[in-house]
Amino acid sequence: MMALEQHSAPVPETLPQPPGARPARWPVRRWVVPLMVVVLLGQMAVAMVTTAVQQTPTIDEPVYVGTAAEYLHEHRLRHNPEHPPLGKLVIGVGVALADPHVDRFFTIDQGRLGRHLLYESGNDPWRLMLFARLPVIVLTLAFGLIVFAFARELAGPVGGLAALGLYALSPDVIAHGSLATLDVPAAGFVLTSVWLLWRARRRPRLHLPLAGVALGAALATKMSTLAAVPVILALTALSVWCARPPNEALRRALLRAGAGTGVVVLAAVAVVWAAYLVVDPRLRWAPEQPVPVVDGLRALVVEVLPFPEAYRDGMRVQFGFEEYPWQGFLFGRLYTGSLWYYLPAALLVKTPLGMLALWAAGAVALVAVRRLRPVAPYLLVPTAVLLAAAMLGSRDFGTRYAVFVPMFLAVAAGGVLAVRWRWAPVAVGALVLFVAVSSVRTYPYYLPYSNEAFGGPEKTHLRLHDSNVDWGQDLGRLADRLRERYRGERIWLVYKGSGVPSHYGIRATDPRRVPVREVRGLLVVSDSSVAKATGRLAELIDSSRPIDTVGHSITIYRR
Repeated sequence: MMALEQHSAPVPETLPQPPGARPARWPVRRWVVPLMVVVLLGQMAVAMVTTAVQQTPTIDEPVYVGTAAEYLHEHRLRHNPEHPPLGKLVIGVGVALADPHVDRFFTIDQGRLGRHLLYESGNDPWRLMLFARLPVIVLTLAFGLIVFAFARELAGPVGGLAALGLYALSPDVIAHGSLATLDVPAAGFVLTSVWLLWRARRRPRLHLPLAGVALGAALATKMSTLAAVPVILALTALSVWCARPPNEALRRALLRAGAGTGVVVLAAVAVVWAAYLVVDPRLRWAPEQPVPVVDGLRALVVEVLPFPEAYRDGMRVQFGFEEYPWQGFLFGRLYTGSLWYYLPAALLVKTPLGMLALWAAGAVALVAVRRLRPVAPYLLVPTAVLLAAAMLGSRDFGTRYAVFVPMFLAVAAGGVLAVRWRWAPVAVGALVLFVAVSSVRTYPYYLPYSNEAFGGPEKTHLRLHDSNVDWGQDLGRLADRLRERYRGERIWLVYKGSGVPSHYGIRATDPRRVPVREVRGLLVVSDSSVAKATGRLAELIDSSRPIDTVGHSITIYRR
């Protein structure tokens, strides 16, 4: 590594100014910037904590919380191999602080593991879920500082504040950053790795190992981040190349780039192994669920991964998921399989209009403005590659699979303030304000957010389903609504989620198990189930009258 910096010419961390150009940094009093950072992250923290307090467990959370508790109390690798341990270890920090009662050596499938911990072991699910979500909230706020620092290096403190504003006000980031899930941590670690590689253009010896650690953290959180590895390695070589001494021989420069890439790879692999060793130093692997057999190119990919066997089996499980005929729902159309344009369409619906405009302006600025072009590969290429990989997947379940987009493009949008245009600060400020109004209006219902062009949160269920709108998060709100407005009425419930209705005082029957003529009273249906309704459920809905909604994710009908 010492060779990476020896005799290297200094490379500025901020983009170079052309001769005679006005400075990109708009004058701001020194105390204003940290104050605004605190304000932006403070409102984001309030939004996420409020959301975490009010929402019942979403579909994926009990699996992660139950597995985290298993890691802490039994130190074994058994459940949820399709996701590596690091994100669940982060969640486990909150679980450890909550100190729930855990039935040790409770052998059951991963779907029931978390439900047993939350509802059948004498624990308070509200308290346990809040504590499990808090570490992810803290991590989400920390990634906001990365967004600010990255954009500040491109366009000064005002650009950093604009980028942080977009990040902190993003409904998708707030929604998923307030859950005990893995999407935001994985995307944030990738962004951190890219930012460190950008800084490695000046100080490779310091930042390359840290970039490898961040990449390893991403790989140890979600396997979907493997798609970013070729891009990260290419950016590593680019950063080392940019840090080379003047007039260095080509062969020596290539060797230096290869050494830097090797450092990043070794650091990333070490972090993945460390995540598994923290759970079980003996690396005992006894999968609870069947591991599918993978053939062809996929089998080759799995075999060459330099990771523990549990990781490779997790990849096999992920490939097995890709073969399953999942159902999707987009703009009122129910379909089997996947649509390549699903994620771009969903992002168009679920992103504030001002944010979409600034994303586009930022991307154009990175390509069109000469002094911004050096950072374009660092921001646009990882976003494009990860988005393309997600678009090719078989699960059209929500924009959480593309939550890296509002992170990377927030930084790109901050670069707009580096453009030599007198009205740039006014235009950017107006658009950020528009985003703020749209985001605040949806509070505290961030998960079902859609922008004004598509009718707002109350219309999202007409166009999207699953984690875009209804992920089982409103069971507690439903219980409150039934007690307040419909006490004593007969309840027929079709709930899509991991919560246990009876725990919240909801006494209901599944209407699909009796003849249609017997269903009288209140028919309560999760909007994801409405979107996918066929047969008897579709007949029940068509012959009922909608009278109320809960959290923009559950519809109450009168029969």
